[in-house]
Amino acid sequence: MGEAQEEQLDISVSLYVPLPGQEAEEATPTEHTNVANQSILLQQKNIIGRLRIGIFTFFLLAGQTVATILGRLYFDKGGNSKWMETFVQTAASPLIFLLYFLSPLKNPTTNDINANSPSKLVLVPIYTLFGIFLAANSMLYSVGLLYLPVSTYTLICASQLGFNALFSFFINSQKFTPFIVNSVVLLTISSILLVFQSDSTESKPVSKGKFVIGFICTLGASAGSGLMLSLIQFCFSKVLKQENFKVVLDMIVYPSLVATLAILVGLFASGEWKGLRRDMEEFELGNVSYLMTLIWTAISCQVFNIGCTGLIFEVSSLFSNVISTFGLPVVPMLAVFIFHDKMDGLKVIAMVLAIWGFVSYVYQHYLDDHKSKTEINNVNEEVPDCEGAHT
Repeated sequence: MGEAQEEQLDISVSLYVPLPGQEAEEATPTEHTNVANQSILLQQKNIIGRLRIGIFTFFLLAGQTVATILGRLYFDKGGNSKWMETFVQTAASPLIFLLYFLSPLKNPTTNDINANSPSKLVLVPIYTLFGIFLAANSMLYSVGLLYLPVSTYTLICASQLGFNALFSFFINSQKFTPFIVNSVVLLTISSILLVFQSDSTESKPVSKGKFVIGFICTLGASAGSGLMLSLIQFCFSKVLKQENFKVVLDMIVYPSLVATLAILVGLFASGEWKGLRRDMEEFELGNVSYLMTLIWTAISCQVFNIGCTGLIFEVSSLFSNVISTFGLPVVPMLAVFIFHDKMDGLKVIAMVLAIWGFVSYVYQHYLDDHKSKTEINNVNEEVPDCEGAHT
């Protein structure tokens, strides 16, 4: 009886003890399933991310083009208030509050740690300084639009990309490569060429002195925008230390509100508010068109801000600036048909140089992206070997 029980026990145990390699064979289908599921989720995430990038890119390009065209239309048809044109650039900023409810990120990410969140004593000065800076920069853009043809204005704005690269080198430790240097040089030359052109054939000619003032103001505004983007990127990485959409929206909304208040103070302090009724009555397209021009300028500016903000969150501030520069050549082409701007040889050369500088800059980003992907793939290929060494 004892031997029979022992044999029966051995048989029972053998039924439950896995054969060598059996565990690995059973685990393999599960591992393959997990990898397949992760691959599908990653593909879906990439598709959704690209869709969002496409939408934000459309918002940026459409908002930038419409705002520039309408801003020039305001001055070309009899509008003369620089403060009003500056005011509409930030007046519709409360519209961005809608994105707080449409944000795809309802909860903070793993990188958002409450202990790293700066206090209000730090945030308030940051938002205030950015707001005042934004107000001054918007005024420079308005003066540029007042005194320059829209084609010349937009081509000068292309220098913003070069300024952004220059400031990022000093503030964010961006490396300068031959392609980046080439981009900065070409964009700078394309802007300098425009100061020597004659604009006597434009729909609303101005004196040479006012043209130089418009050129300097637009160039200063482009430099200011490049500096602001670099400083915002610095604040995200060194001060805010958070990576959720709400933080990006805060950086856009609150400085815009401060800028709007500062512009209103300037509007009343300068006395231009007294002539707004006459400004509307003398508008060549009528009172309704006057109001609609200002309203849609304000809305298109915020559409641009939404697109710019979304691209900063999805990719980077530099990518957002690159897309903005990419859309600049569209405006001069439209200005030829809308405002009958003359596309002389000097403007064509300046546009070609600006596009060349943009392509050089984009190609450098392509090289950086390809290099980073290669490094990640190399690391992933080395992981199995390390595991095998441990076993």
